[in-house]
Amino acid sequence: MSKRRGQGEGSVVRRKDGRWEARIDRGFAGGKRQRQSVYGKTRREVANKLAAQLKAQQDGVMFVPANQSVETYFADWLDAVRPTIRERTHYRYEQYVRLHIVPTIGTVRLAKLAPQHLRRLYEAKLAEKLSPTTVLHLHRVIHAALNQAARWDLVTRNVADLVDPPRMVRRPMTTLSAEQARTLFATASADRLHALYVLAVTTGMRQGELLALHWRDLDLKAGTAHVRGSLQQMRDGELKIVEPKTLRSRRQVTLTATALHALRRHRTRQAKERLRVGAAWLDDDLVFPNPVGGPMAANHLLRQNFYPLLAKAELPKIRFHDLRHTAATLLLEGNINTKVVSEMLGHTSVGITMDLYQHVTPTMQQVAADAMDGLLAAPSGASEA
Repeated sequence: MSKRRGQGEGSVVRRKDGRWEARIDRGFAGGKRQRQSVYGKTRREVANKLAAQLKAQQDGVMFVPANQSVETYFADWLDAVRPTIRERTHYRYEQYVRLHIVPTIGTVRLAKLAPQHLRRLYEAKLAEKLSPTTVLHLHRVIHAALNQAARWDLVTRNVADLVDPPRMVRRPMTTLSAEQARTLFATASADRLHALYVLAVTTGMRQGELLALHWRDLDLKAGTAHVRGSLQQMRDGELKIVEPKTLRSRRQVTLTATALHALRRHRTRQAKERLRVGAAWLDDDLVFPNPVGGPMAANHLLRQNFYPLLAKAELPKIRFHDLRHTAATLLLEGNINTKVVSEMLGHTSVGITMDLYQHVTPTMQQVAADAMDGLLAAPSGASEA
């Protein structure tokens, strides 16, 4: 062991397990001496970490005591990640922490958190009838938080790496056939949101992207739409247009003749609607606003418009998002190049598109096989060898 150091100094020792440890004396707090350790595979690694910790201490960075609980750590982590993620994502993280993590393992000391704690947490949540997919998302939140704890040298390892979460159960994809899509359009022909459904099926745009569309985003002469944002409901209920989730989500989509015709009719209908509402109309330039021109809440669209429309058309009660799946499936079944479909949908890679739409692969392979037969078939009148 090295010689005793004064407060604010540190020592480096070799542990029995072969790792190196640097111990930092943080002085007294609450009548107790506070110490912190950082770890590494080599002496140099630990020395560098020690130097960084001592500098942080000199700079006034708050020290987190060794007896910090999982609850207090996750509260700190939520504050730290807030500026780096979307508000809606932060709210979802906060729900996982408040509803599932804190009630079950919140009192456990962060430094003592073990794989068994997480395994029991997941087992308990599955017993509470949470879906395996939800528990998997819970695991991902915990993993991200503990990764940060490891970077901050609050834990020696991420114990979430040692636990196998439940596998995601992908629900069967429900899509409309081309005939059913035509039925949807025909039934909605007199609906104020007819063009919304046409765009959803013909472009594959997400619900939030459609509800965030402004007329300035459309070029009806060129036949294009620019996706620049997504309408989301914040935790306080405010409807807000936010930046697209990824760079690929910002995209230009070519509109079909059917979509252009529907949009021109929609623009005329909206102008009459605006005149009826008069001064109460909110001039937000939205293509698909609520009845007074403001942003339309997704849940209102579903309850008041979409689900009643499906019932009227005698179609299956699908999610609005399934119209996006319908668009992709119809395009792929039509032998449209997968990269083109991926770009239309705003996926970050072609691999994501193919993974989501594996059910279309057999049809595509049959088309490819038929094409190969046609290419290799003997010329008419030629004799076989």
